[in-house]
Amino acid sequence: MKLTRLLPLAAIALASCTQKPAATTSETPAASPMIGTWKLVSAVTVTKGDTVKDYPVPNQEMLKILNDTHFAFMRHDLSKGKGKDATYTAGGGTYDFKGDKYTEHLAYLNAREWEGRDFDFTVMFKGDTLIQKGIEKIDSLNIDHEIIETYVKQK
Repeated sequence: MKLTRLLPLAAIALASCTQKPAATTSETPAASPMIGTWKLVSAVTVTKGDTVKDYPVPNQEMLKILNDTHFAFMRHDLSKGKGKDATYTAGGGTYDFKGDKYTEHLAYLNAREWEGRDFDFTVMFKGDTLIQKGIEKIDSLNIDHEIIETYVKQK
């Protein structure tokens, strides 16, 4: 008699030990679409209604690299610093990204007067393409323009 009363309790205890964990604990969050290495393919600057195509530039390339918290970019000439068109630009910092809003907190740049500033952008993804659009405004440097940059994700 005692055994028949314990059997249902044992069955309940056994069933509770074999339940699968909740789905939320076993799923890994999806990676942000921002994360990766991006190659600049086009850049346009609009200042007071005047549009200037800034990129591509012959003999130059630029990459932007983003991880979960930081971004970095490098732009250089392909002639290894030789010649009249030698150039090198690099910068980086942290960023925030939510929805289509992307803010760069620029901590490092070879043009040091740009450091310590935030720049707000709207981003759009089309397959492996990232389009970044926003205002760069620094009153003390007389900078006030819109940029539109198009990047392609590198494999």
